[in-house]
Amino acid sequence: MRTLNVGIASYEQMKARTLAVARGKQRVRGGDPKIWFTSMESFAKVLSDRNRALLALIAETQPGSMTELSELSGRAKSNLSRTLKTMERYGLVQLRKGLRGTIVPCVPYSGIALTVPLGSSRR
Repeated sequence: MRTLNVGIASYEQMKARTLAVARGKQRVRGGDPKIWFTSMESFAKVLSDRNRALLALIAETQPGSMTELSELSGRAKSNLSRTLKTMERYGLVQLRKGLRGTIVPCVPYSGIALTVPLGSSRR
């Protein structure tokens, strides 16, 4: 498995970076963050202790359905669905179609590395 690189940057910083890459003024390096959060608060909400434990449970047990994950985690299916859809939007989890229309959660990473700037960077 691999490590997912995550960064913190304001919307304006992310937009400027994307435009610089598109214009060829900045190169994307292999270790650059793949997922960006706009604040530490948003990062903490999505990757709370409880949600990281859920990701670990998925990675370790590889449940075959949301129902199985609900039983393993003790969380309601509706709560899991909301949480995992949010995580899916950030690329933290994949929700695949399984047998008979089931949704199968999958975590494609073994770890998450966070890059946090100490202040506004001017590159």
